[in-house]
Amino acid sequence: MSIFVDETTKVLVQGLTGSQGKFHGLRNKAYGTQVVAGVTPGKGGQDVEGIPVFDSVAEAVEATGANASFVAVPPKAAPGAILQAAEAGVPFVVCITEGIPAQDEALVFNRIKRDFPGTRLLGPNCPGIISPGKCNIGITPGEIAQGGGPVGIVSRSGTLTYQALYELKQKGIGVTTCVGIGGDPVPGTSFIDCLEAFEKDPETKAVIMFGEIGGSAEEEAAAFIAKEMSKPVVAYVAGVTAPAGKKMGHAGAIISGSKGTAQAKMDALRAAGVKVGLNPTEAGELMAEVVASL
Repeated sequence: MSIFVDETTKVLVQGLTGSQGKFHGLRNKAYGTQVVAGVTPGKGGQDVEGIPVFDSVAEAVEATGANASFVAVPPKAAPGAILQAAEAGVPFVVCITEGIPAQDEALVFNRIKRDFPGTRLLGPNCPGIISPGKCNIGITPGEIAQGGGPVGIVSRSGTLTYQALYELKQKGIGVTTCVGIGGDPVPGTSFIDCLEAFEKDPETKAVIMFGEIGGSAEEEAAAFIAKEMSKPVVAYVAGVTAPAGKKMGHAGAIISGSKGTAQAKMDALRAAGVKVGLNPTEAGELMAEVVASL
């Protein structure tokens, strides 16, 4: 099985007529994902290489039965696009947009939580999600992913999401689903959301988790793992040498005093029984050992 998306998922692309939306939307379609519609206000009735374009998400959902949205629009338009998808009843929304102000992210997160509890937002500022061989929504290169399980992947870093997939593929290890949750301060989907879903998925036998400095998400995940996870977890935390008080790449990757350091996160994960690698390759090797013992 997989989590959140599978071969039956029908995807609409908000921003399909733009350069990024078209490039990645068509790549997703070429991978085998059911990309059934595009949405660009004012361009309804057009099509992009056979994919019909609608003026609104509601129209696209009604016409095609789409049950997932891929938001690929600029930062100014992204909050409205996410909420339009939620208002149309889309249960799963992936937003890759980088540079959305944290205040706007917080407003969207809380609006969805309050008014649209049936919608899950992945991102923003994330690479998306791939269930290899079944569905790819976002910007992850499908060719670096091997399907079939038994490992689930969840990562805050886009680049490390790709490395996790490729490290496992090189070792002949398949993946059920790989989820890039993004590195912004207010992610729509958390480590815990993904760990909980992987714990319930019968085909996922182990989980590899890539974190980074900043915030407390990894410590919260460690507490969840210790209490709720029966499946083995391997982790890597990026940013061991990052200086305190300096933003490092992601908007959420900033150390405040003694909080948010890589060392504190690694200590919490080890205390929860997680095997922690000191670099991505070592994490892949640790997972190979886990898979061999399953």
